[in-house]
Amino acid sequence: MPRILSAVGLILITISSIRVTAQVYPYRDGTPGVTGYRSEVMAEVMIQESEFVRLAEAIPAEKYTWRPSPDVRTIAQVFLHASAANYNLYKLVGTPTPADVDTKTLEDSTTDKAKVIATLKASYAHAKAAIRAMPDADLEKTLAWNGGKITERGVLLYIVQHIAQHLGQQIAYARSIGVVPPWTVDPPRKD
Repeated sequence: MPRILSAVGLILITISSIRVTAQVYPYRDGTPGVTGYRSEVMAEVMIQESEFVRLAEAIPAEKYTWRPSPDVRTIAQVFLHASAANYNLYKLVGTPTPADVDTKTLEDSTTDKAKVIATLKASYAHAKAAIRAMPDADLEKTLAWNGGKITERGVLLYIVQHIAQHLGQQIAYARSIGVVPPWTVDPPRKD
């Protein structure tokens, strides 16, 4: 009997420790703290965060140093590059990079899966805070950009598409090593 109770206890502990990360539906469930255009950007950022984190969790730790060829980023470096962009690019719309984050060295800072995932999550918390902090009135402000001008609205658009490119890159990497993006096998959502 004690063995059975021990086994049941172990099973319950194991089941409760498994974290299931579900898809997010910000267009349905909302984007707390923002409205209008910033809400639309926040929705995309929330979806990208969910997909990046779920993919990072699905990729085996021993594959974080994998790359398709020597001249491109590793799996860990792509995750960390996206994290650096989340920190670095939002300073263009008024949210400075935290003092303890060095975006110049972040990409090569670790290959440890847990640290990479923690960095991703922290960078998305920073990105969402930046979007919340940005006043709607600033969306039409212009700034110098690659020899021309861009609005802060355009900067947000640039950030979303830039990160989306790296998500696509990471999806290709994952599929190359036999990892199926978790959200592609989620059960259909109920509207």
